[in-house]
Amino acid sequence: MKKLWQTKTDLDSAVEAYTVGADPELDARLLPYEVYGSLAHASGLVSIGVLTKAEYARIRKVLSGLKSIKITRAQEDIHTAVEQALTAKLGETGAKVHAGRSRNDQVQVNLRLYLKDRLLELDAAAGAAASAWAAFGAKWDKRPIPGYTHLQRAMPTTIGHWAASHVEALLDARRALRFAFDEADACPLGSAAGYGVMLPLPRERVARLLGFSRVQRNTLRVQSSRPRLEAAVLSSLCLVARDLGTLAWDLSLYSTAEFGFLKLSDSFTTGSSIMPQKKNPDVVELTRARAALFPGWLNQVLMIGQLPSGYHRDYQLTKGPLFTALDTMGQMLEIAARLPESLKVNESACAAAVTSDLLATHEAIALVRDGMPFRTAYRQVADRARAVAVPLPVDEVELPSYAGAPGRPDWKALSSLNAKATRWSTTTKGRLDKAWSALL
Repeated sequence: MKKLWQTKTDLDSAVEAYTVGADPELDARLLPYEVYGSLAHASGLVSIGVLTKAEYARIRKVLSGLKSIKITRAQEDIHTAVEQALTAKLGETGAKVHAGRSRNDQVQVNLRLYLKDRLLELDAAAGAAASAWAAFGAKWDKRPIPGYTHLQRAMPTTIGHWAASHVEALLDARRALRFAFDEADACPLGSAAGYGVMLPLPRERVARLLGFSRVQRNTLRVQSSRPRLEAAVLSSLCLVARDLGTLAWDLSLYSTAEFGFLKLSDSFTTGSSIMPQKKNPDVVELTRARAALFPGWLNQVLMIGQLPSGYHRDYQLTKGPLFTALDTMGQMLEIAARLPESLKVNESACAAAVTSDLLATHEAIALVRDGMPFRTAYRQVADRARAVAVPLPVDEVELPSYAGAPGRPDWKALSSLNAKATRWSTTTKGRLDKAWSALL
């Protein structure tokens, strides 16, 4: 079977295996987007007279019927597999669709459409996780625990305030994912191999058909932007992963016997092969470990992308880290949304941990309110605190109550922000689905 680029010379089998790599497996997920891109491009070819309406109708019927496809190693990628499926059904009419396209801009449009779709799914998952942690935090809004700096006991906070910090982190995640979506939301079709073609391609029209908000203007920039796009997405995922790693660390610490504030349900822990009493927090430990993988995937893409202008075959190897990172993030966010339901709060352990030493700053501020300079108050309280042999538990703790502080995590504002992000995500997904459905 001849490849799209092949003329007369047969390719060495070892070279073929080396150059094809994992593309047949990786590209399988791109089939819907290859179909959308091909239909929009074919519609553009009708508008400039390269295809007739009758030819387009036949092409549309075949492409719309491609629900699954097996990509052989001889075909190399999704682009060849779909074109050969077309030509097998339609002969020369199917071969006409490639006019004005290169595999270089085909893979770009597939990636961008796939990324937009996947990023919206991740955004919805982050929103669901934020809602789950907000419900947990609101339930334990008033339960005091120690707050820590340098992992040393610092000032009182609450379970609710701690949970709200992770809700806000997930809202930050939604903003990071939207940045990545905006980076992907530009149509590369019409750039071909980077230098355009001698056809009056309706690039703006094709972009609208595919649900893009803009066209990538400069045709050469399309090719040079590919590793940047993937790096932008991975950068956003790195930020989200970093915050999920912090959450995992907190849960690992707080569920130890030494802290004892939280307990994971048995369904979220594993046992020891030798110690009958053990319940290990493998779920949160593996979340923490997975979070550490993202900078490596980002660095792979950044290093591969350090090349001169134009397309290079090096870019083939950026799909693997990108797809792996997206899949991993989906798993992490799903677990993050389920973790709150697995947690039990040990109220007695929380209460016992809130001791008088945590109120040193409160005492200093009380003296300041009476007119004492802060540094003087600070030294007086420090001297008294050092003289106390064993800090004692305290029954009542006054907490700062301005918005976002421990006494007022501000659930209403967090809920409003999450709802606003969900409205954007839902509306955008609806517009995309409508545009893609209209092509079929």
